[in-house]
Amino acid sequence: MQLSASPYEERLTAPRSWWLISFLVGVSFALILLPFGTLPLLGGLVGGTAVAAVAASSYGSIRIRVVGDALIAGEAKIPVAALGEAEILDAEEARAWRTYKADTRAFMLLRSYIPTALRVQVTDPEDPTPYLYLSTREPEQLMAALESTRAAARDAG
Repeated sequence: MQLSASPYEERLTAPRSWWLISFLVGVSFALILLPFGTLPLLGGLVGGTAVAAVAASSYGSIRIRVVGDALIAGEAKIPVAALGEAEILDAEEARAWRTYKADTRAFMLLRSYIPTALRVQVTDPEDPTPYLYLSTREPEQLMAALESTRAAARDAG
């Protein structure tokens, strides 16, 4: 596998407020267990916080990468050769493509807490997916990585 000219990697981490919410979930469990004594209260605090933190962490562990000649977005791996034009979406346009402009056949890796996105056309005639919607904090860098990988493939081929 050939490395792309401009590799890209981004982890879509959960926002800081979710960690506070995780702690508050632990406090809620502690309050529920308060009538049973101090030890169950501490167990509820630690256990509830840990479970909520694991849930927040797993939701925020999605990665978007351009590796070799492929775009890897979550569980999807798409060859860059099967991708067409990319469009950077600002917060307002990204919201529109998440809601009323969305196509049900599209691959959408979206996180509501990330306001910007990149929409990439899928040009593979065998693939029924019309486009990829990728929430990203750095749409310009992702688009540049896709373009440089596409250019490197053209130069090599």
